Amino acid sequence: MPDWIGYRWLIERFGLTVTQALRTETVIGSTRATVSDGTTGRRTVLEQLRPEPTLAGHLSFALKHEGVHLEALSRLFAVAPAAEVEEWIRREPTGRYARRTGFLYECLTRQRLDVPDTTRGTYVPVVDPELELVASTPINSTRWRVRDNLLGSAGFSPQVHLTPDVARALDFDVHERIARLEGQFSPELVLRSAMWLTIKESRASFEIEHEESKRDRIQRFAAVMEQRTGQSADPLSPADLEAVQREILGPNALHYGLRRSPMFVGETARFGEERVDYIGPHWNDVPSILEGLRELLRRTAGVSSVARAALASFGFVYLHPMTDGNGRISRFLINDVLRRDGALPAPYIVPISAILQKPDLRPLSYDGALELFSRPLMQQYRGNWSFGPEQLGDDGVTYNLQFDRYQDALHVWRYPDLTRHVTFLAEALDLTIEQEMRGEAQYLQRHGAARARLKSIVEGPDPALDRIIRLVRESRGTISGKLRAEYPMLERAEIADDVVRAIREEFPWTAANDG
Repeated sequence: MPDWIGYRWLIERFGLTVTQALRTETVIGSTRATVSDGTTGRRTVLEQLRPEPTLAGHLSFALKHEGVHLEALSRLFAVAPAAEVEEWIRREPTGRYARRTGFLYECLTRQRLDVPDTTRGTYVPVVDPELELVASTPINSTRWRVRDNLLGSAGFSPQVHLTPDVARALDFDVHERIARLEGQFSPELVLRSAMWLTIKESRASFEIEHEESKRDRIQRFAAVMEQRTGQSADPLSPADLEAVQREILGPNALHYGLRRSPMFVGETARFGEERVDYIGPHWNDVPSILEGLRELLRRTAGVSSVARAALASFGFVYLHPMTDGNGRISRFLINDVLRRDGALPAPYIVPISAILQKPDLRPLSYDGALELFSRPLMQQYRGNWSFGPEQLGDDGVTYNLQFDRYQDALHVWRYPDLTRHVTFLAEALDLTIEQEMRGEAQYLQRHGAARARLKSIVEGPDPALDRIIRLVRESRGTISGKLRAEYPMLERAEIADDVVRAIREEFPWTAANDG
């Protein structure tokens, strides 16, 4: 049996079940060692580092050597006697770990401890900025003499650990990468691609959700991307979200606004059995979590735009606050945050959905990224949901999902670990720019060159030349009888050969599907 200290001791002592992996676990042993499985590091330390067998002893050790784990702390403070925390703080009123604990206790429980304000001691950060991404503008707590640098608030505050992959993601510069494209293809050519990329983003967003992508739906979402991206002063306010939702869904949607009923992602399996892949927070908790997400955007101004976009998008999709349209809004938020941060110059739209829809995306698919959070959550609460008689929610939605652990799961929904989500988005943006945006610019460049060459062979308006290019490419160099009948000059072998050659040299048949 491992001789745990720190968080693991506290988990066993207070009978906690923590959904998200600890970043570090510590055990007493005869030889110092550190191993990692890629998610959790296990440190073996010598006997002389063993803390006193108290909440104060092991929590001091955890904060000093294992970092802040908000879900574990939220669960701990929900069951640990407040008197035990208060006794520690009275005994060590200027202790840095006692002060951080006092602040975190009141923040996470929303209950005030019966201790006087701290009057001495140097201000210390709540979270170590060497270990985690933190707020750009910490707020001093005069009661505890700590700097509150959490990414969000008690309502919602994700964590992002500064792994080497995250460090690279934080350095990813969308603006610089687009400038590179403009240098290679000219700003005019890259700008011409922006309109098509907006349509492509809209179409791909529907394909991700396996929804029918009717033309009017695609055009509505494309219009939102074009007109709304980066324009709202407060994009996560309920009013602005509903406005975007209405523009995306159109006038014939059944429901609008924040949801007042359960949400789950799943499907009906064989024999009528329901498979549940994810359950979102209780509707009564949606406003406070959404407000925490709004606070996150305010508190992280100036932090990496890629990280902010990832936190906003994934935080939103896990909350699923709206009655409908959550997936599309979550992907809209990626472009919206990048634009408002100045990382994505207008009128560009990064067609991120075109990459996200690919099931073979490596090293992690979009569904795989979503499951980083949803899978362990649903594994923990397997058996706690069921389907019963239909009920009508206050939002007009009929539902029959019953889930009896909303309050317990709130510790996870409020404080998700989104470390790998940040690296995922950086990798997806890299692929989007290098494959989708570069590919569209290359296509337009080749197409322009092919059209110019055709103009030296035949006379005709651009739409006619474009049609010839498209049909010859589709047939890989064959000029059909229909095309010859439409354009009789192609009956002449020397003209037909020149036309095919001009198109083939710009679009080799091995690349016939480009663009």
